[in-house]
Amino acid sequence: MNKTGIILSFAAGMLLFAVTESRAQVNVADDNSMADNHVSVVDEVIWVVGDEAILKSDVEAARAQAIQEGANWNGDPDCVIPEQLAVQKLFLHQAAIDSIEVTESEISARVEQQIEFWIQNAGSREKLEEYRNESLSQMRNELHDMVRDMYKTQKMREELVKDVVVTPAEVRRYFKDMPSDSIPFVPTSVEVQILTQIPRVSIEEINRVKDELRDFTDRVNKGESSFSTLARLYSEDPGSARRGGELGFTRRVILDPAFANVAFNLTDPKKVSKIVESEFGYHIIQLIEKRGDKVNVRHILKKPVVSDSAIAASLARLDSIRTDIVDNKFSFDDGASLISEDKDTRNNKGLMFNATEEGRTSKFYMQDLPPEVAKAVDGMKVGEISEPFEMVDQRGKTVCAIVKLKNRIEGHKATVTEDYHILKNLVLQKRKDEKLHEWVVGKIKNTYVRINDKYKNCNFEYQGWIK
Repeated sequence: MNKTGIILSFAAGMLLFAVTESRAQVNVADDNSMADNHVSVVDEVIWVVGDEAILKSDVEAARAQAIQEGANWNGDPDCVIPEQLAVQKLFLHQAAIDSIEVTESEISARVEQQIEFWIQNAGSREKLEEYRNESLSQMRNELHDMVRDMYKTQKMREELVKDVVVTPAEVRRYFKDMPSDSIPFVPTSVEVQILTQIPRVSIEEINRVKDELRDFTDRVNKGESSFSTLARLYSEDPGSARRGGELGFTRRVILDPAFANVAFNLTDPKKVSKIVESEFGYHIIQLIEKRGDKVNVRHILKKPVVSDSAIAASLARLDSIRTDIVDNKFSFDDGASLISEDKDTRNNKGLMFNATEEGRTSKFYMQDLPPEVAKAVDGMKVGEISEPFEMVDQRGKTVCAIVKLKNRIEGHKATVTEDYHILKNLVLQKRKDEKLHEWVVGKIKNTYVRINDKYKNCNFEYQGWIK
């Protein structure tokens, strides 16, 4: 199953997560089949970019999903969407040439965040599965490759514009004569402290997972089943399961450290590793081949299930902690430093940090916060502490949290003196967009492109598609 998504930017990519296509289940028309009146055409190729095809079903699926997500287009979506898909293929092709890599931890964390966001909107896991007519496992499988391509596209774009800079004089000059009604509005920003507790997985649940992995190892060793078959059937890593657990040639730095230590020390392709615990769960690994500083392995991942009672216990503990803070028994700062289990913020009194192109900052726009945190702080006053809530952290793990709104700067029109960095970023982004546009036009000139006649009258954003 080959999956595509409209991914010109991080946000655009996330709006179109559910764009999928089942090419194994459709008859793709070519020139010969079109001439045969007895052939039933289920789908057709509308664009070809290099050696990659874009199907009509890709565009229809993208359009339906984007409408569902409330997206808008600047132009005819039947023209905009295939062009965006084509541009994505240009970036992905260049990413392959430049060996742009994405870690499985990045992919898995983002997939889990999106799944949890959908669950929050639907109301429950059961309602989400009913609404989408898919299991959570199927959703994860669909999201994996799209998230991977989204990150690769984003990293490729960042690589292309990494040397673009602007000067203070250029920023002042750009906004000096700008009409008042054109001055950008700076959205409300917040600073948030977080205090978390991690629900404990029971020993019985961990033993259940380990016993299952030991059984898989025994079945492989006895020749009752192949490792790849078991991975396809039982692994909870959606990206590799469909490939029989195979990760492909990967450098050590891309992998979880505990996983990498075992994977790179394997020497016999016929043997199965010991059970490995990583930040994602528990694995068994089988060597396929070593090549220089890379290794190709298969693995089976099983994740212990966090029980509802464990989540409830963590929420109850946080409720008691919140009560003690409100009663001035200790401060939120002290609680975040001494009690919180969030290792990323514990040493900074719980203050959350936003990673931007300019570096780390404690200021977030609401849309940049994790969805559960944004929902919690929306409507809070500075100094208030939220009720306990459940969320998925950036590693894809279920955690429970309370947050404190440390600061809020209300939305306002930007000024050079007070919002220089924001205005600088606007000018910088404009220069980057110009360079990326120039790169895409140049890439089109050197790439084979064939477009269905029905799309040749489109008003495209980029020139050169029609040759």
